[in-house]
Amino acid sequence: MGIGCRTTACGGPARDSSHAFPPFGHTSLSNVSNAPEPNDSDQLRRVVFGTAGHIDHGKTTLLKALTGIDCDRWIEEKERGITIDIGFAHLREGDLQVGFVDVPGHHRFLHNALAGLGGIRVVLLVVAATEGVMPQTREHLAICSVLGIPAALVVLTKTDLASTDLLELAELDVEELLENTPYADSPIMKVSSTTGEGIPELRGSILELAERFEVVTDEQAPVRLPVDRAFHLQGRGVIVTGTLASGCINTGDALSLLPAGQTVRARSVQIHGQSREQALSGERTSLQVAGIDLEEVGRGMQLVTPEAFRPSTLLAARLTLLADAPAPLKRSMQVRLYHYASEVLGRVSPIEPRRLEPGQTGLVELRLATPALAIRGDRVILRRPSPAATLGGGQIIDPAWRRRRGFSPAGDLKAIAGDRRQALCLWIERQGPRGLATRELAWRLGSRVEPLDLELAALAEAGELIEVPADQGHPRAWVTPSAYERVKARAAKVLKDYFRRDQLAMGIPKAEAVRRILPAVTAHLIRFYLSRLEEQRILVVHGELVNLPGRKVELGGPEAEFADAILERLEAEELTPPARDVLCSELGAQSKVFNAAARFLVDTGKLVRLPNNELLAASAFETMRKEMAAEDWPRFSVPQFKDRFGLTRKWAIPILEYCDSVGFTRRVGNERIFAR
Repeated sequence: MGIGCRTTACGGPARDSSHAFPPFGHTSLSNVSNAPEPNDSDQLRRVVFGTAGHIDHGKTTLLKALTGIDCDRWIEEKERGITIDIGFAHLREGDLQVGFVDVPGHHRFLHNALAGLGGIRVVLLVVAATEGVMPQTREHLAICSVLGIPAALVVLTKTDLASTDLLELAELDVEELLENTPYADSPIMKVSSTTGEGIPELRGSILELAERFEVVTDEQAPVRLPVDRAFHLQGRGVIVTGTLASGCINTGDALSLLPAGQTVRARSVQIHGQSREQALSGERTSLQVAGIDLEEVGRGMQLVTPEAFRPSTLLAARLTLLADAPAPLKRSMQVRLYHYASEVLGRVSPIEPRRLEPGQTGLVELRLATPALAIRGDRVILRRPSPAATLGGGQIIDPAWRRRRGFSPAGDLKAIAGDRRQALCLWIERQGPRGLATRELAWRLGSRVEPLDLELAALAEAGELIEVPADQGHPRAWVTPSAYERVKARAAKVLKDYFRRDQLAMGIPKAEAVRRILPAVTAHLIRFYLSRLEEQRILVVHGELVNLPGRKVELGGPEAEFADAILERLEAEELTPPARDVLCSELGAQSKVFNAAARFLVDTGKLVRLPNNELLAASAFETMRKEMAAEDWPRFSVPQFKDRFGLTRKWAIPILEYCDSVGFTRRVGNERIFAR
């Protein structure tokens, strides 16, 4: 769904890049001063409030009385007297910066309201004293509760129109509503936005709460800016706005737009209409971006630090179904997922318990129609698409959830839903020998790599993980001790079975050993495992062969007798020995015995196996090589080689191909170069 455009009568936004509007309230990017705010951004304390409540209870009027800003931007909003889309206002007191997100109260525009509630710290629950608690009051409060918004401040509006009895009833109504919620002890303020009665006191309470719930910024954290508006401003290009969820954005920063994948640059930064060099988490932020067209960005996308996050279509969450949810949650039930400013269709399946009743909390799997960018701990809301109703909400526990064959999904989710240590260890364990790089874990947590590396190193120190050091451009990674023990056991079995079947083998080819012991493992991890297995004397690697420690191969019986005879005959014939089958027949050896003896001589370096599978004494080859080196042949042809050593083409070609394979010669067209 597009944003930053005129809203139709039915409440659906229609994109219009020619209809520019300002980033906050009525402050336009084109007419504000470029001078920075009086205080530097890192000296400001920041918090964002959001309104909630039933239609026509005075949310927008209240914010105008508090800040002087009219949050209704659209002509239709002013003509109809109702808020259709989210609006924004702000106030400043000393070093305290308070942003406000005004949301529509009509149930038909709840999807717009949800887009504005994602990043707020305190909710202003607005209730008209003339009407008391109404349906959208209840639904908005329930949504704020499952979103985990830390605090609430109740504002009874229109006190100038309410009798004393109505005011008392409204207050009792609100107290009853809040009784079994996280906001039971929230203050209740009485105001009239028309006369100004109670507004100064309300402002004081807002500032007090703002000081208590200000956002603390980790400037090194990856950037996440959920986009709630995008529009085109004449002379400035594409503008995007949102509440900065984490990190900080500096003018000139490169950012990724996910899930689309484009790279953009922040050409300028504004906070509440004031130009700044930097935006910090917890601030309503407006960016002028380059590198993207308006048609490519929409509400719900996120601007993030490049390569720090990854979208996913399969999530796991801990979900609480509202007590008044219209129906239980069943397998593969269609839902709309609301996450920050995004709205995504998907299906939800309860995992534990298998059926989630109203009022219950459980673990669920979410399959989305389109990718969403989430991290562990993000809050989400689920609604039934038709007939539209809020089902509940909760927290993401795994943004890259996958069922693993042979493991209980309920058991895995219970472990992941535990503390962070359990989640990290299980994520790594389920990857088996492949393990996980720190950066693969960091994007699930929305964390920087460096502090997470320290956390994982502590787990390794405690014996819960094994570190795979960075190597040849490959990042640091981690495996679990149990995964390594499985590799260790498999290595011992593979080698034992191989040498039981082939007692004369000098070793198992390294490529074959890796394929059997470490399937689907990267080269970085292969080097780590082979090195560790060698350290623990599980195997030894000699060149391209893998063996058991201390294992020796010795011929016995008829193989030993025939090996001596084969070697003696081939050394005597030099470069023109008899063919294998002829030699086997002459010696009167069984084929199996002859092959075993011949391979032993090749493996021990006494014979050379040519590309055509014929055998040559290694001593004959070495004599030929020394003669060629002494005679200094820069380039030579096959006929020259044949003539020099008195060979037929039958032997000359295989011998030269073998010389090429071991690097003694190099073929150039129809000639060869002697490689010194």
